[in-house]
Amino acid sequence: MWYILGTGNLMDDKITIIEGPPPVFEHVNDGWAMGLNESPSLSVPALTRLRTFNGPALVQRCYTAWHQKSSIHLHYRNEMGLEQTAPILAARNVETPEGHVLLLWVYLDGDGVEYEMDAGDDDQMDDFPDE
Repeated sequence: MWYILGTGNLMDDKITIIEGPPPVFEHVNDGWAMGLNESPSLSVPALTRLRTFNGPALVQRCYTAWHQKSSIHLHYRNEMGLEQTAPILAARNVETPEGHVLLLWVYLDGDGVEYEMDAGDDDQMDDFPDE
């Protein structure tokens, strides 16, 4: 399934899923991602993979926001159709034969989060070639 992603406007630093199913989040057990959670609140690092037509531009939008010491969020609808946002921690574009895949590492609050777990895959990046 392809996702149609928008970039919001200048006042909203977000990447919005305009069309497509709700994103699937995978639990991240990598040490670097777990180390980012140094706060009193529970935030769970998760990875989502989104097919898009403009992956490099979306990654550049994230880098620009971070360079300006600003945050950027993923804006999406959950399974019940409710709008949600998640702060983006890291972004990477991977080119595949089918097109661009945008990898986004985000923080999710711990309330009611469901993950797709793959018990046989400890390293989530094995499926993608290095850039």
